[in-house]
Formats: sequence, C-alpha cells, structure tokens
Amino acid sequence: MTDAPVHVAAVIFNPIKVDLVALRETVTAEASAAGWGETVWFETSVDDVGQKATKQALEKKVDLIIAAGGDGTVRAVAESIRGTGVPLALLPSGTGNLLARNLKLTLDDMPGSVTAAFTGEDRPIDLALIDIERADKSRDRHVFVVMAGMGMDARMIKNTDDDLKEKAGWIAYVSAIVKSLRDPNELHLRIRLNDGPVKRATVHTLIIGNCGSLPGNILLLPDAVVDDGLLDLLLMRPGSALGWLRVWGKVAWVNVVLRRTKAGRTHVGAKNDGDLRYETGTEFVARLSRPEEIELDGDPFGKTTAFKTWIEPGALTVRLPKDTA
Repeated sequence: MTDAPVHVAAVIFNPIKVDLVALRETVTAEASAAGWGETVWFETSVDDVGQKATKQALEKKVDLIIAAGGDGTVRAVAESIRGTGVPLALLPSGTGNLLARNLKLTLDDMPGSVTAAFTGEDRPIDLALIDIERADKSRDRHVFVVMAGMGMDARMIKNTDDDLKEKAGWIAYVSAIVKSLRDPNELHLRIRLNDGPVKRATVHTLIIGNCGSLPGNILLLPDAVVDDGLLDLLLMRPGSALGWLRVWGKVAWVNVVLRRTKAGRTHVGAKNDGDLRYETGTEFVARLSRPEEIELDGDPFGKTTAFKTWIEPGALTVRLPKDTA
C-alpha cells in the first residue's frame, strides 16, 4: 500500500508588500494542518514581477500557487498560470487589491486568507488577453484580470507618485487626477467590437474591464462579471466641467448607491448618455492616431499605437473560501 501523493504549494511574494516572517509562520502552520508538504517560496523583484517565479514554481509541479503582493504580482502570476488549471490563491497586499475586491474577499485578514488557500474551493474565472502594438510595430502580449485603461485613466497611473502611494495608499491618486484633468488631449480611435464595422471615436478615457469594482466602493463597470465570458467597455467623453460632475454623479450615486438597493437594480442599468457609453463583447480592437499611454490592472505599460484585446473564458482558477466560492 502506497501513501497518497503529498500536495505542495508555492508562494510568490513581493518582499516590499508582505511581512515575510509572519507569512512563513502562518503558511507553514496551515500547510501542516491540511496535510500538505513543505511550501516552496519565490521572491519577486524589479526585473521579475512574478512571471519567471511562477514558471519556476510550475516546473516543480506544485498543486497551488499563492500570490502574496499587490495587483502587479497577481497580474504577473495570472499571466504565467493561465490555462494550467493550477489554482491561484490571493493574499491581498498593497493599496489596490482589485481582483480580491471584485471577488469580495476580506482584505485585511492574512491568517484567514492563508487558511482559505489550503481549505477553500476552486472557481474558474475569465482572463482578458491583450496584444499591444508599439510605435516600432513590435507587439507584446499580456493578460489583465480586472481592467485596462487609456486616456485620463492611464495618465493618472503614470502621474502617481510611487513613494506617496506606498505611504498614503489611494490618497496619492488625488494629485495625479488633478494633473490628468489638466491634460486637454483626447483619444482619437478607430475601433471594432467583435465582428462589427470599424468606427471612429473620440474619447477622453477608455476602460476595458473583466470586472468592474474599484477601491472606495466605486462601481465603474456596473454590469461586469468576472466569469460571464464578456469584456465590458466604457468610453468616456465629458464635454465640460459640468460633464465631469455628471460622470461622477453617475458613478458615485447611480452605480454605487442606487444599484445596491432592490429597486435600483430593477430600474438602473449601464445606460449610455452624452458623457458615458457602455458596450460589451468578446473582442475589441483599437488603432490610435498617435502613441498613447496604456495601463493594465493599475500598472503603466508604456505607449501603444494599436491593441487587440479579447476574453478567454475560465482560463484562471482561483481558490476561494468555501462560503464565497
């Protein structure tokens, strides 16, 4: 009679975001309690934010990968784990925790998150893939788990002071938003959704989402669902300061307050108007009149002249607490 194979987990951690001593103690205790083998550990760095570390973990035939870091770490791990079937557990760290928020996970309970990693249930969710074309015609492929953005959104990310973000969290974005609002540039695009016709569009901000919630209970894409097989698009073009106030009112009041009531959910949808336009689809292609900044899951990804993004249903398996899976 042979013993059953021992399961092994890998932790991909950002050393800046975690208390490594406390994390090691908790993971070791929970792995032992669950009957798992010794956990293997991989540290991210400036040169490798998680992709290489994850591939090294997969080479060891691990049964679970735990991402301990911010949104950049989660995105990088998801990029390498995509399609393997190996589940990903989240230990939320940092200021954003966008995927954890959209999965309604507890953000400030490291011991509970570790327990869920070893005892939870698996749920497949969608991944968004994107091919980014640069000014020199080169292309690079990435994934995003929450949102990609251009225009004011991407400029805000670029203008954010990283040191202030580490110390003050999302307060750091206030000055970045002010700087971005001063930028009069608009995006001039040729776009195609699914197999539809190519259209011209002029917008201030473009958001493509796999899910729709941001910190502060902001529901930017109210109909986005992480496992519906669809991308949700938001094209924003307020024509004045009053237009920006209307946008804020819709996002902060309609999407956040009204939609959380039964009556609101019945009567309120992601409705188009002169300032906001919502679309859904499985593939979106855009070509720009000039190179523009693009961000993925809150991190800047340089400038692009064109991109193609599409949804890959169920490409990522996440490990969730049993009461939320």
